Amino acid sequence: MILRIFGLSFLITIVSLVVAFIYGGPEALLLTLILGILEISLSFDNAVINATVLRRMSDFWQKIFLTIGILIAVFGMRVLFPLVIVWLASGLNPVDALDLALNPPANDASHFANGDPSYETIITDAHPQIAAFGGMFLLMLFLGFIFEDKEITWLSWIERPLIRIGKLDMLNVVIATGVLVITASFIAHEGEASTVMIAGALGMITYIVVNGLGEMFNTDDEDEPSSGPSDLVKATGKAGFFLFLYLEVLDASFSFDGVIGAFAITADPIIIALGLGLIGAMFVRSLTVYLVRKGTLSEYVYLEHGAHWAIGALAFILMYSIGTPVPEVITGLVGVVLIAAALVTSVIRKRREANDDGLTNELLDVEAK
Repeated sequence: MILRIFGLSFLITIVSLVVAFIYGGPEALLLTLILGILEISLSFDNAVINATVLRRMSDFWQKIFLTIGILIAVFGMRVLFPLVIVWLASGLNPVDALDLALNPPANDASHFANGDPSYETIITDAHPQIAAFGGMFLLMLFLGFIFEDKEITWLSWIERPLIRIGKLDMLNVVIATGVLVITASFIAHEGEASTVMIAGALGMITYIVVNGLGEMFNTDDEDEPSSGPSDLVKATGKAGFFLFLYLEVLDASFSFDGVIGAFAITADPIIIALGLGLIGAMFVRSLTVYLVRKGTLSEYVYLEHGAHWAIGALAFILMYSIGTPVPEVITGLVGVVLIAAALVTSVIRKRREANDDGLTNELLDVEAK
């Protein structure tokens, strides 16, 4: 099963590394490998959240997400997205933006003397609005989960009180708006407040719209707690389409920090596409499928909780990074620690339940005798 699910990812990894070597020699090969490992290590929480939504989709829409969705993830987010930023921020036409990306004027003193920014500089300068949009979208997702009424809680000492206060109407919007105002007023650099406010508001609006569209096709047949925009069960038709749309926006929000962080390693769009896109995104998709096929989220019930807490942490890190750079290793470690803790406590719970069931059966046998 593992080979069947991950086989294509391993094959694409090998091909990508070969292409990287042909394109730029050993250095390009090493950079591609580093970016691929970085993306995989930072995206486990992304895979868990994807799986919680994907398992509610019909086989058709699952295949759409795993085929067309991967094209959007690779070419949309890892190739076109940086180029669009350069195109809009610099005023260059798309062809010149691509030329700037493929032929950076690193050694052209006249380019910088004239005040012309480099491809890498344009991307990193766009970080505040990118982080504000992605941070607010992820924060809304986290608050929606944490305020939701659910039977199983992980960090009960904090989750149960949050569920009680979450009964206040639109509390998630109020808190998210407060976080956005604080970020724009006290964290963002001078002159960036309005940009951060607009981008953050668009992130909130995007979540509310996509979530609302999912709620329109909500079904009451689901016994499990919601972990996405709705409680859809094997969603088809319009319901499946809106879940697909939700997943793509969610995946993009997770990708923002990775794409920006990649420029700390290389500004070459080909290497970024090979490492983050083909290798990283493919393994995230494979891991998502594995979690769905194995029923891991039902077996280890706290994994979904840990992933959402990791999302909350990532949201606040993104908002904080608007004013102060945050190393990628910190972002990755926070998510890994939270999900690892959720996995361990899930295993403990599972063993405890197994022991309780065994004890109950023994008592029944004694009574029967």
